[in-house]
Amino acid sequence: MTQPTKSEQTRQQILTKGRELVLRGGFSGVGLSQILAASGIPKGSFYYYFSSKEVFGCALLQDYVDDYLARFDALADGPGTAGDKLHRFWSAWLDHSGTCGIASGCLVVKLAAEVADLSNDMRVILDAGVDQLTARIADLLRAGAIDGSVRALPDPDASARILYATWLGAAILSKLSQNDSALRGALDDTARRLSPEHTEN
Repeated sequence: MTQPTKSEQTRQQILTKGRELVLRGGFSGVGLSQILAASGIPKGSFYYYFSSKEVFGCALLQDYVDDYLARFDALADGPGTAGDKLHRFWSAWLDHSGTCGIASGCLVVKLAAEVADLSNDMRVILDAGVDQLTARIADLLRAGAIDGSVRALPDPDASARILYATWLGAAILSKLSQNDSALRGALDDTARRLSPEHTEN
């Protein structure tokens, strides 16, 4: 594997530190001075990598989407049935034993409403990322129907989008209540809906 250049490492450092700040303060709430201070670079260097804050925001979101999808792909390529893999993915949204779950570090949860009004380019990146994720979830739903670990669904693509919307809503409610009861409810409901024994009333 080719080692990243110093320039690539610096760019990634800006994106990594920027993600941490944006998760805490939102995109509009974080200034360039904060990003520069956290990254340990002078202002001029920032503009070498990103011509504007919006361009930085687009790169930030694409980096997040790429990382998220890579982690999902690693899970999907791992051991177990498709149902096992889906359960591990849903369970990862929760905070287990003091380690942050997916929901607490999700830029879709944090930024979807903000960037939809702020930047069309940023909105498109997040929207495309969600489409790619739900397509992967749908693939596991199909695989689960074949291996018997998930009940066969008439439209896996639509079901994947509904499931993701359920979890996104649960994550937002959990942020409001500052507890994970909504996420735990989503986990129970998802397990019931996808169980091979489940039948629609």
